[in-house]
Amino acid sequence: MSSREKILGRLRAAQKPFTDIPPVTQPRHMVPDVVDMGPAELQARFMAELELLGCTIYRPSDNQDALDHIIAHIGDAKQVLSWDDAHLPVTGLSAALKEASIDVMPFNDGEAYVGITGADAALAATGSVIVSSGAGKFRTASLLPDIHIAIVDANKLVADFETWIANQREQGLSAFRESSNTTIITGPSKTADIAQILIKGAHGPRKLHVVLVNAAVS
Repeated sequence: MSSREKILGRLRAAQKPFTDIPPVTQPRHMVPDVVDMGPAELQARFMAELELLGCTIYRPSDNQDALDHIIAHIGDAKQVLSWDDAHLPVTGLSAALKEASIDVMPFNDGEAYVGITGADAALAATGSVIVSSGAGKFRTASLLPDIHIAIVDANKLVADFETWIANQREQGLSAFRESSNTTIITGPSKTADIAQILIKGAHGPRKLHVVLVNAAVS
């Protein structure tokens, strides 16, 4: 018997910890006040949480307004990373970028200043955006650039993480089984590990801008 087999054998034979703890029969939501909110209330809460996180948000009136706003928000940058059109909740973005002489760079290009993604879901309770990566949905678009533009479909807004996980279980955990990774993004990248000084952009984008399409206008 090899050393590896001996070690694994001892681990398998060891007593399993915490066997006397009963399963959770009634999970509790971390942010209970959002659970019973309607769509309009969830949208308002999501936008309020985004502002508290230091994000900016825009609600376009239609698809063309969304495209015009995204091009304007890119500003003087001429290179972006972007998800494929098929995974975005707007139509014609690649054509709009081309018309504006903005190049979509290869997924691993570290020089692009702006990254554009869609979102698989959004959480009202924490202002979080969930992105699952895969073919045509490169994670680097939300990680490498200084500015991340997330195009979020308001119809994919849910109350909180627990609600999203429950939905995922009903769908066979598709976000995890059909993706290379799933990331929950809550505001711009930031850290205060060093001398308790807040630094933005340490591990990802310095700014997060949300374009909320199909939103209810109050």
